[in-house]
Amino acid sequence: MTAELTHDATADTRALTMTRFHGRSIIGSPNQPKIPRGALPPGPRWPALAQTVALMRFRHQLHPYLHRKYGEVFTLRLIPGGRPLVLFTTPEATKEIFAGDPAVFHAGKGNAVLGPIMGQHSLLLQDGVEHHRARKLVMPAFLGHALRGYRSMVAEVAAAEVDGWADGEEFASLERMNRLTLEVILRVVFGVTDEKRLAALRPRVNATVDINPGILLGWAYPWLQKFGPWRRTVDNQVELDRLMYAEIRERRTATDVEDRKDVLSRLMAAGDPEQPHDRLDDTELRDQLVTLLLAGHETTASALSWALYELGRAPELLRRSQAAADAGDSDGLAWLEAVLKESMRLHPIIPMVVRTLMEPTNVAGLDLPAGTTVGPSILMSHQQESNFPDPDRFRPERFLPELSGTEAPSLHVWIPFGGGVRRCIGAGFSLMEGAEVLRQVLTRYDISAPADDVPKVRNITSVPRKGARIRVTRRS
Repeated sequence: MTAELTHDATADTRALTMTRFHGRSIIGSPNQPKIPRGALPPGPRWPALAQTVALMRFRHQLHPYLHRKYGEVFTLRLIPGGRPLVLFTTPEATKEIFAGDPAVFHAGKGNAVLGPIMGQHSLLLQDGVEHHRARKLVMPAFLGHALRGYRSMVAEVAAAEVDGWADGEEFASLERMNRLTLEVILRVVFGVTDEKRLAALRPRVNATVDINPGILLGWAYPWLQKFGPWRRTVDNQVELDRLMYAEIRERRTATDVEDRKDVLSRLMAAGDPEQPHDRLDDTELRDQLVTLLLAGHETTASALSWALYELGRAPELLRRSQAAADAGDSDGLAWLEAVLKESMRLHPIIPMVVRTLMEPTNVAGLDLPAGTTVGPSILMSHQQESNFPDPDRFRPERFLPELSGTEAPSLHVWIPFGGGVRRCIGAGFSLMEGAEVLRQVLTRYDISAPADDVPKVRNITSVPRKGARIRVTRRS
């Protein structure tokens, strides 16, 4: 099933963790053949380190600048070794990349920087047959019937959070949404309900999510893991793994797994019980849970905080959204989901979706060599007038054709979850969770946003620089 140690084979979780950190290439070999500049579209000639820092820390300024300077396609060179990243900005190129042969367009290679945390079995890191098998096993936990079962659990967690807000209180909504979405991950995804275990998991999970890009880049140089923040990251992972494997091991012995509705229990039940190779082992479960954590915690929290901020600046939209929340029917939930989608459009959480070419390939009329990483710029796709008329305005109705009178944005221009066979498997969960959280907030409170906010890069995601501060007042 896997060449990596499984928890069934050893109780030494530190060995498992260290195998993950030392036993895989982090972001490609720095000794791979360098692709000549003339074989790629134009781009800046800054040192690779400078380009990497600009991409990681100043993405909101960099993408528009490169688009203005070089046009619809441009190349960045990244450490280690000046590896090329070619970004495209047209829906036609996006469609072509998403529809590309998965055997040629490898998504796992482009996400490999997250490997030491997520693990080699992560859906984000696998390609080919392994990815197909894992997705087949994980997908049922995120289909319609399962999502409907999670909604009441999310509602309970959200209600417990928002009922504690003081009337007239002003606060950074990002902080509150991070706290709320963490509880959703722990209770609804991991299925942990014991308060003692939750208290042990929370700081470890927070430290895992709150990871500086410098730490990610440092994994290209394994010797750094002996020092300072890199060593603390490894130590935190050892402890988080210990807690997670203990939870998985105990859940294996539970007699009610088939009846439980959390994601972990559903993943344990996935596959053919008569075919052990067709089930997820402990290490695979751990890797998929951490993937769901990293992909669904701060990303959803940031989208929610921006949504609350935008509603707090637009009284008419707020009233319309409160009416939708009060109704709580399918139309109301569709509106709240549109609010969340528009938040993700106007305030992208991640900047791009990437694939690495495993052989020479023509992309959007360009012959690109093997080893090139390609992808659409989410930032540019979401901000172009041709894709979204009046792109600087917050208009949820653009996602509801019956209200806008136009077609809903295609999945080649609205791309916060990627696309094609690699589209985020948790997209439906994220939208359901976000709409339910908005419903719980808006049925209780009026919202105002006392100050403007702009995005900044924190860790690997974009978040409101001031935390998207809002003031909440109990509705009469």
